[in-house]
Amino acid sequence: MSAKAISEQTGKELLYKNICTSAAVQNRFHYASVTAETDWARLTQDHSWLLTERLVVKPDQLIKRRGKLGLVGINKDLQGVREWLKDHLMKETTVGKAKGVLKNFLIEPFVPHTQEEEFYVCIYATREGDHVLFHHEGGVEVGDVDAKAQKLMVPVDGKLTEDLVKEQLLTQVPDDKKDVLASFIVGLFNLYEDLYFTYLEINPLVVNQDGVYVLDMAAKIDGTADYICKAKWGDLEFPPPFGREAYPEEAYIADLDAKSGASLKLTLLNPRGRIWTMVAGGGASVVYSDTICDLGGVDELANYGEYSGAPSEQQTYDYAKTILSLMTREKHPLGKVLIIGGSIANFTNVAATFKGIVRAIKDYQGPLKEHEVTIFVRRGGPNYQEGLRVMGEVGKTTGIPIHVFGTETHMTAIVGMALGHRPIPNQPPMDAHTANFLLNASNSAATPATTRTASFSEPKSPTDTCPAKKCKAGLPTAKATTLFRKNTKTIVWGMQTRAVQGMLDFDYVCSREEPSVAAMVYPFTGDHKQKFYWGHKEILLPVYKNMADAMKKHPEVDVLISFASLRSAFDSTVEAMQYPQIHTIAIIAEGIPEALTRKVIKMADEKGVTIIGPATVGGIKPGCFKIGNTGGMLDNILASKLYRPGSVAYVSRSGGMSNELNNIISRTTDGVYEGVAIGGDRYPGSTFMDHVLRYQDTPGIKMIVVLGEIGGTEEYKICQGIKEGRITKPVVCWCIGTCATMFASEVQFGHAGACANQASETAVAKNQALRDAGAYVPKSFDELGDVINLELTGFRWPMVPSFLPRRNTGYNGYLWNLLGFFFQELGLIRKPASFMTSICDERGQELIYAGMSITEVFREEIGIGGVLGLLWFQRRLPRYACQFIEMCLMVTADHGPAVSGAHNTIVCARAGKDLISSLTSGLLTIGDRFGGALDAAAKQFSKAFDSGMIPMEFVNKMKKDGKLIMGIGHRVKSINNPDMRVQILKDFVKQNFPSTQLLDYALDVEKITTSKKPNLILNVDGFIGVAFVDMLRTCGGFTRDEADEFVEIGALNGIFVLGRSMGFIGHYLDQKRLKQGLYRHPWDDISYVLPEHMSM
Repeated sequence: MSAKAISEQTGKELLYKNICTSAAVQNRFHYASVTAETDWARLTQDHSWLLTERLVVKPDQLIKRRGKLGLVGINKDLQGVREWLKDHLMKETTVGKAKGVLKNFLIEPFVPHTQEEEFYVCIYATREGDHVLFHHEGGVEVGDVDAKAQKLMVPVDGKLTEDLVKEQLLTQVPDDKKDVLASFIVGLFNLYEDLYFTYLEINPLVVNQDGVYVLDMAAKIDGTADYICKAKWGDLEFPPPFGREAYPEEAYIADLDAKSGASLKLTLLNPRGRIWTMVAGGGASVVYSDTICDLGGVDELANYGEYSGAPSEQQTYDYAKTILSLMTREKHPLGKVLIIGGSIANFTNVAATFKGIVRAIKDYQGPLKEHEVTIFVRRGGPNYQEGLRVMGEVGKTTGIPIHVFGTETHMTAIVGMALGHRPIPNQPPMDAHTANFLLNASNSAATPATTRTASFSEPKSPTDTCPAKKCKAGLPTAKATTLFRKNTKTIVWGMQTRAVQGMLDFDYVCSREEPSVAAMVYPFTGDHKQKFYWGHKEILLPVYKNMADAMKKHPEVDVLISFASLRSAFDSTVEAMQYPQIHTIAIIAEGIPEALTRKVIKMADEKGVTIIGPATVGGIKPGCFKIGNTGGMLDNILASKLYRPGSVAYVSRSGGMSNELNNIISRTTDGVYEGVAIGGDRYPGSTFMDHVLRYQDTPGIKMIVVLGEIGGTEEYKICQGIKEGRITKPVVCWCIGTCATMFASEVQFGHAGACANQASETAVAKNQALRDAGAYVPKSFDELGDVINLELTGFRWPMVPSFLPRRNTGYNGYLWNLLGFFFQELGLIRKPASFMTSICDERGQELIYAGMSITEVFREEIGIGGVLGLLWFQRRLPRYACQFIEMCLMVTADHGPAVSGAHNTIVCARAGKDLISSLTSGLLTIGDRFGGALDAAAKQFSKAFDSGMIPMEFVNKMKKDGKLIMGIGHRVKSINNPDMRVQILKDFVKQNFPSTQLLDYALDVEKITTSKKPNLILNVDGFIGVAFVDMLRTCGGFTRDEADEFVEIGALNGIFVLGRSMGFIGHYLDQKRLKQGLYRHPWDDISYVLPEHMSM
């Protein structure tokens, strides 16, 4: 969750430490906390003012309206405070429906004041900005401040000024207090923003001649901003709502959650209850709690909690054993039930998480049988069949009654079974296995005649292909009606290979011509290629280090799927919106601070970008496109018929529940046309109404389904749209979270936004409003499928074929195209290749070099340099670059028989060895001292130039480090006897290269070195090295990272190796032609330096 309530003491401490105002804030840090364990002598020693001042004492346990409840002791001395506490401390009291024990109290100095000196101020966040409420009459009798207070809304990224405060809020305040109040309110607002508060109320705020006094304060902060505000917050404690105890097990699970990338939540409602839950998914956990309460189990419901986000087996084990430990501490006369439920998972490996639960059940099998615990299981998702099998087996081996159900059973049906409201089937009907989708229903060997073109192509309509509309200058850009099409291309931010592979599998089974993923962005590695499967074939997708390169190389992309972490999601999203080609962004991360999310929303509205998320799994358009892990694995894609469009569109907050909607809609209608999970945060990037209006304007959609939830007021906009006639299509809607009104104390559900701040935000109120407006609203989630069905809506669904689109004609081709997916783990189809190549393909009618046919190579006359560009760099290089490569090969071809490589080749040839052996002998001498200086020179000069060193600094540093400057120096040539090879190359490069920054830098270095010694010239190795870097960086075919990578992997030394090989072969042939005999080096050319006593 994000908005977390803090104690009054914590709130005041943050205020006193961090507020910046010219107003004199009095009684800073004058407060003392008291519990039953308080040592009064130590307390008065630490807070001596307790002995001298009149005091106020009150409970600090998130209790509202303490004054009206008689829970504030006023104007007392210390003895009076202690007497007052005897009547209240550790006493049970009732506040509303909540009953709890008063344990924590706050003592502060009493501030004498008049009613005229009391004021009310409150700041709270909404989607559009932050609202500041002020009333000139504060205190216990302030009444309905929403109706009475002056209001000022500060938009997102807006600033609050003292003049604005005076003008709009302080109209009824005496003039002598306006300056003080304006300064304090502006300081308070800045504090609210800087420390990521979401709610801050002071009542009363007293202002007199001495300054400002903060008497009573209530506050909530955005807990997800911990990584930003930790230094200012310190170690905060978040107390439970009054009426609910803080249990160590809750703290233990919270600690597990903080250390995990998954989501683990636990709230104990009634530890003596007989109904316990262990539910996967934030939305599903609410639905199960709703159903339990609807069936009369609210008083026996022991806990609320959820595990989601693919927790590991160990994390699930730790979570499960905590639940089992709690539920086996006290016996219940009726025995107990444990509901292990969940929706159909998108990406969580059900078998892996169930292994953790099974381990816990085995460890607690004795206590579970002793407490007569019956377990009901319902789950779906990746590998769920194996998970259910393992769960069923543990029931048989331990003797614990465990009833197991899969996706064939309605999600909440097990609640009715557990509570005795419906029978437990002896043999639950099982869904057909995945392979059964391959069988012809007519038992005929022929494939059904219906073609994919007729059945599965998208309706061609004007709204189906319309981009974002252009608006007049100065107005926000209108957002696109259609987000995804058959040819939609996306960039995925983050190294999420499993999600990308799932998208490619979906694309393939939907008969897309090309993968929907054009590229990936991952800033923590260099540019490279990542291997994936397209059907059973391996393909390579580019991975870029920075987004700019990805966008430039793939202008067809208009969707970004961001798997960035909560810490980097904001920056990466803002960066993506700088590119006009992007019109939809899906933000998967959960836990992004609300203030940052609101900034993203504002920017997206201005640029006409649709945001899906944060805290979402994404969305899906059957037959077209799916975001990341949406829709789960391929078996669920098949089972829910997501490979082709239906007529029903839905929008949900919950990602897990969106998959459940896929299941329900596929069973009761012709299927899903499009589905979006907007995310569970308080401020999703796009709202229910945004998508409902899109669906209303899309001809192919016949019905709209909305799964809302407790918290927020977006559903009321749907009510208004129906009443005003803007929405005319049937709308089926249900808001989850109806159980919240039945709980005695406030419960924060799994989603950050699932919390009602007022009566109108409850699920019960919103369901009734939707019903009154004319939407189809079921009595419970259990009946949602029935309401969607034609019996209640009167809509007749068209008949659609259940077969998948085919890739090959004939039943066998169709069958094997699909089996590739299901047998991938067995390695029967998706067998990784032993080799991969991206430069050459000889399998077709003619040879292909990096995508260019050999016919075209000759027709275009690209020459040896062009072929080398294709095979080495996978690029069609400019003409001048090809010529430069050829010139390099020419000048490096040979440098006489005296150099070590040629010498070795000659000696080897004269020893009677063959061409290959002789050539290899010569090539093995190439290294830093001979020929291999190209790479080293390129690296040294590039590093110095890129770091901003001037040439003199570079020379001095190399001398100080005792290192040679590679590419500088020659045995024979000098500044007075220049190397003509270098001169020829220099003339060509200066005339043809667009830029020669690195070469110019190297020539400046040469001026310094030759001033010391004339033969310290830039030699041919050094020249080719630096000039080649200039060519790679400036020819337009490479990013900076790509150019640097080619230098790093040794491409430049390859030029010398290839060129010099021509010379070595020439020397070999020359020696054979001259019929030279075995070479023996003459004695007189050897200096024998044996020790003196061993000499002759």
